[in-house]
This record gives sequence, structure tokens and C-alpha cells, in this order.
Amino acid sequence: MKLQSTPSRPFIPVLLLALVGGCASTSGSIDPANYDKMTCAELSSAIGETAKGISQTAITRGKVASTSVPRWLLGGSSVKAAVANRETTRIDRLKQQQAAMAAARARKCPGLAN
Repeated sequence: MKLQSTPSRPFIPVLLLALVGGCASTSGSIDPANYDKMTCAELSSAIGETAKGISQTAITRGKVASTSVPRWLLGGSSVKAAVANRETTRIDRLKQQQAAMAAARARKCPGLAN
């Protein structure tokens, strides 16, 4: 018995796996209790890193939202929505971290503009 190979599109499932798996966050999480122990320069740097993380996550979310999922791929649109929602949640978390750092910087470094 000879198995016939059918043309497939392996890049679509691989793409979905990559989207579901996500990318590791490049900006590390800092414990909010340590914000008061950080210097003004460290707080400013951490705020900048968080802003980069927000931008990268927003770009990823935009790419996911604009991805065309074939109709024959069952569950593809729900995976797409789940990944977009996960990225939105990550952006919200990063914005909260950034706001906490900005508040700590405003208390500790009154001369810096926020």
C-alpha cells in the first residue's frame, strides 16, 4: 500500500504554534517593593525598558491582528483572538508597572519631568 502525500501548508500550523507560544519577554519584571531602593537613573532606565516592552508587545499584537487565518484551519480565529487578548493583558500589566515606577520616580526625584 502506497501512501499518497498531499500538499500541505506546514507554515500555517507552525505560525500558529509560534503565536500561541509567544515570545519571551525581553524586559524583566522588577519587584515593586524595590522601586524605592532604586536610584533616579535606574528608575528612568527601567521606565524606558518597560516602554520598549510595551512597544514590542503592541507590534506583536498588531501582527497577530492582521494575520489572515485560512478558513479551513479549524479554531484558527479563536487562537488568533486568544493571542491578541494575551498580548493586550501583557500591555496592561506593563503599563501598570510603568505607572508604579513613574510614581516612585516622582516621589524620589522631584526635579525630573514625568
